[in-house]
Amino acid sequence: MIKTTSNGQPIISATAFISGSAVIIGDVIIEDDVFVAPNATIRADEPGSKVVIRSGCNVQDNVVIHALLGSTAEIRHNSSLGHGCIVHGPCVIGEDCFIGFGSIVFQSVLGDACIVLHRAIVQDVVVPAGKVIGNGQIIENERQVKSLEVVPSHLADFARKVVETNRRLVQDHCRAMGRFDLEEARASTNNVNSS
Repeated sequence: MIKTTSNGQPIISATAFISGSAVIIGDVIIEDDVFVAPNATIRADEPGSKVVIRSGCNVQDNVVIHALLGSTAEIRHNSSLGHGCIVHGPCVIGEDCFIGFGSIVFQSVLGDACIVLHRAIVQDVVVPAGKVIGNGQIIENERQVKSLEVVPSHLADFARKVVETNRRLVQDHCRAMGRFDLEEARASTNNVNSS
């Protein structure tokens, strides 16, 4: 379901794939090559709220993205929101991040290339680029942020593979639906943007 509210209407790139059971409401921008899986909910329906999902991201099954009154939740390029996680604005997820299954990120900023593993909670903090938050870890103050370790190479590789896989899923799902040729759609979108 894609729904306009008094707060705005969703703007979705022609090269994004949105599952038929996903819910997208209000002032939501979804850029190129984004994959939105079944039962994901993306809401910017409170006054002054906004959700921005940059190109190459994937929003997996049962993810919730919501922005509070007057806030923005932004997911930057090539980031993955794993099954059942919650990203609640005000919030910024940097580029090339991975948010694990069932994790919660609220009122926080994650720098680029951060990995939040499964069932973790990140609230009211700024996390520098390239840090890993472990399974079930709770990060809610500066002392805890300072104790975070650098993302190991095997987790960075995993995060890249998730993005690559989901980009292929966008193409496969769009072709299976007979929607369009993605390169043609991308060229069409670029021509409109340059006018």
